[in-house]
Amino acid sequence: MKQLLRLEEAGLFLLSWYFFTTTGITWWWFLVWLLAPDLSMIGYLINARIGAYLYNFFHHKGLAILVVLGGTISLSPLLAASGWLLLGHSSMDRVFGYGLKYISDFKDTHLGRIGEAGHSMGN
Repeated sequence: MKQLLRLEEAGLFLLSWYFFTTTGITWWWFLVWLLAPDLSMIGYLINARIGAYLYNFFHHKGLAILVVLGGTISLSPLLAASGWLLLGHSSMDRVFGYGLKYISDFKDTHLGRIGEAGHSMGN
């Protein structure tokens, strides 16, 4: 099951890259900005609660979908591309077993604890 879920997330990653290119923005900008959502981890410098909320906000696929829809409706290629980038980044994270964070600790995610045998997608 874990491999099937990873394949599904990899498919979403590739799909988001494809749709990013349909916005008219050159494909390599996707790679340039791919790790930008991880800047949200800066919230952990304040405390785990703020870090988790900020991280989860920028890694939630619902936000990515809203940004894509906003860009599509407003005819803003840059906004739509940003949404596809957010979706691609979140899917890439899930492929590698990084999920949304609990406020208890950075390593506690909805996919399991990062770095431990019980990590559900990290095995």
